Amino acid sequence: MPSLGGFLKKKRTKDSAIASQTDTPASPVRDTQSSAPSKTPSKPLSASDNPAPAPQPTNNSTLQQTYSLDQPKAKDEPMNAAAFSPPTASPAATPHQTQQNVPTIQNLLNKPDDHQQNLSAPANGTLTIPATPTAPQMQPLRATKGKYNLADFKIERTLGTGSFGRVHLVQSKHNQRYYAVKVLKKAQVVKMKQVEHTNDERKMLQRVKHPFLITLWGTFQDSKNLYMVMDFVEGGELFSLLRKSQRFPNPVAKFYAAEVTLALDYLHSFNIIYRDLKPENLLLDRHGHLKITDFGFAKEVPDITWTLCGTPDYLAPEVVASKGYNKSVDWWSLGILIFEMLCGFTPFWDGGSPMKIYENILKGRVKYPPYIHPDAQDLLQKLITHDLTKRLGNLVGGSKDIMTHPWFAEVTWDRLAKKDIDAPYVPPVKAGAGDASQFDKYPEESEKYGQEGDDPYGKYFKDF
Repeated sequence: MPSLGGFLKKKRTKDSAIASQTDTPASPVRDTQSSAPSKTPSKPLSASDNPAPAPQPTNNSTLQQTYSLDQPKAKDEPMNAAAFSPPTASPAATPHQTQQNVPTIQNLLNKPDDHQQNLSAPANGTLTIPATPTAPQMQPLRATKGKYNLADFKIERTLGTGSFGRVHLVQSKHNQRYYAVKVLKKAQVVKMKQVEHTNDERKMLQRVKHPFLITLWGTFQDSKNLYMVMDFVEGGELFSLLRKSQRFPNPVAKFYAAEVTLALDYLHSFNIIYRDLKPENLLLDRHGHLKITDFGFAKEVPDITWTLCGTPDYLAPEVVASKGYNKSVDWWSLGILIFEMLCGFTPFWDGGSPMKIYENILKGRVKYPPYIHPDAQDLLQKLITHDLTKRLGNLVGGSKDIMTHPWFAEVTWDRLAKKDIDAPYVPPVKAGAGDASQFDKYPEESEKYGQEGDDPYGKYFKDF
């Protein structure tokens, strides 16, 4: 296992002139109304899952009351626990095919630095006192309403489908860059009573700007659909990577957990609860850093709220019990995420039945496998706890109690916030070329977009 100090402190080495150019944030068309936000790609789709065929799979299917573009998607068959193979160019490749001639993550992490490798090699380093980033500043509201229209883009292909519509890869006709456009059918949104969640998603994304959150560039609508223009994130879902490797080594899970912690800390500083943390909602950019996407459940909550929403495996007990809850539910979910990354399954999964999962959550008994690092187990026990007076993130120290926990001792937080540390895995994609090889292929939409006519639901989406 590599030196955690070196792994979590190593400076970025892979940036090239071409990569730097393609990383520069840019609006699909010349924007004179607002300043351009930083590059934070979106997640085209959040996968809603049926029970996995593995002995101990996860069931991250979203509740029927929830909002997302989710559609049941079968999980991959688990692979060898030591395998950490990058997805192949063909999305239809089987687990057996992706495993051929692929070295283990332990070997890759211990090899000398090689720009031809997808995994960066760690360097030795010494432990330091964690440094926390400076306090975030709320960004001015970006003008998003009606900024673009269909004529600004060339639709390339579908990246994902769901109950309310689909996500398309598109190319701007103005700057030739690639973006993801989330298309929601108004009739379906209204029918499923998701108007408030849909408007909240637009509202929350309009406000935030962070390296580990997606960017919403603009919105528009026609008589039938809503359109949300976001960055295209080439690397695919963390979920897919986790399924292919079955579980992550301790330092790899720590890297991703640290980036999620920074993003949640940023959202909470503005009283925004995310409420849908799971591997399906975490995308990998071309450098391997995370982007949190799908803000359908995000909401500004200064004190408490009661809405039942989220994914069964990740719900905090106070949500399941229909009690009022606060931002601490996100820290519970962080604990579940860390557990799943380290173990390959969630702690309360039981046959895929949501009701059985809820029973297990309310009981609160967690069995920790012997291979979990003692520091990791200590952190998980302080996150996955019913006692809100003991749950880290909900105490006087807030998120700093999590960042200064011994499991994160090697993390240099200020450098990580600047993406100044190499990721453990770099997706095999061609930057800036609209490379969608990490996404499955879907039948294309038969209904023509941009139709004019009666718009009975437009009154519900005035800010689009």
